[in-house]
Amino acid sequence: MPRAAAGDCRAPATARHSASMETLFAYVGCYTTPERNGRGNGINVYRVDRRSGAFDHIQLVGGLENPSFLAIDEAGRHLYSIHGDRSEATAFAIDPGTGRLRLLNRQSTGGFNPIHLALDAAGRNLVVANYGSDSIAVLPILKDGSLDAYTTLTAVTGTLGPHRLEQKNMRPHHNPLAPDGRHFFLPCKGGDSVISYRLDRRRRVLVEASRIATRPGAGPRHVDFHPRRPVAYVVNELDSTVATYRLDGARLTPLQVVPATPPDFTGYSTGAEITVDRAGRTVYISNRGHNSIGVFAVDGKTGKLTARQWMPTHGTVPRFFALDPAQRFLYVANQGSHTIFGYRVGTDGRLSPTSIKVKVGSPACIVFNRGGIP
Repeated sequence: MPRAAAGDCRAPATARHSASMETLFAYVGCYTTPERNGRGNGINVYRVDRRSGAFDHIQLVGGLENPSFLAIDEAGRHLYSIHGDRSEATAFAIDPGTGRLRLLNRQSTGGFNPIHLALDAAGRNLVVANYGSDSIAVLPILKDGSLDAYTTLTAVTGTLGPHRLEQKNMRPHHNPLAPDGRHFFLPCKGGDSVISYRLDRRRRVLVEASRIATRPGAGPRHVDFHPRRPVAYVVNELDSTVATYRLDGARLTPLQVVPATPPDFTGYSTGAEITVDRAGRTVYISNRGHNSIGVFAVDGKTGKLTARQWMPTHGTVPRFFALDPAQRFLYVANQGSHTIFGYRVGTDGRLSPTSIKVKVGSPACIVFNRGGIP
């Protein structure tokens, strides 16, 4: 996941000037293999113009199969990748001046098709969800940023949903760390459930803390959290909805479910990515099929959502999107049409098109990192 931006509007003028001088880098993961109709070629690194939002390509890290999801540590010194339809995670060192990547090592994730990864609060362990084999691995991070081998896998079990094709196994899809820094939340697309886990630091294994069932056939895919209120939001892939939950430590309590697409849309679409803005006023989701970014206003008292806008993604299969650290731009990765488009974020959270367009094969993930002073 992208790191939070540093500082705030009350910082001294000199600090604000220094922050504005930092170089911003973007790292784009992709799919490369024929089984995924992949046209990607590895991890692409870009320098980002903070004012215009434009991408300038500076490095290709080739020789990688399906580097499909990426994460950067809090210090911005290391990048980690998992490899879809494979069984590996890879560690890279980041040059703080140039943003370029250097391979450190690879480790097994202990299962098939790792699909997401997240660091613990201390940055000492990398948690990886294995979508294809229903397990979670915890890979220790060594002092140089490289990965150590996992010791024990956590099996993800439960009752499967009714969809004959998409719910053949539990299919854990996302494992972000909640704001409390203690619990990882795991939406399981195949099991119609969201499971929370705590990390047993001694054994380096995840232990189930709580779970909640969704609607049958909902297919929960990704989750994000309100920055200040005890509220979580889940995009459901299969029934194309967004669910709002009250968050109490490891527990979720349902509050609301709304459609992810407009009421007059009658085609087939699936939910993909979800993000809450830093102010906690807007939730964004991506729709594959409707090919849009849904913009939802957050009620300041209840946390519930009201649809505000659906912005076309100008491409197909918008698997992923990301806000830049300043949250002035939103970038959509159109996996199906091999493009990234940039949109300007308005003060009310609405999106407007820009001329930003990046051609890159089968983009699946974008993360940002602030480098050193040029």
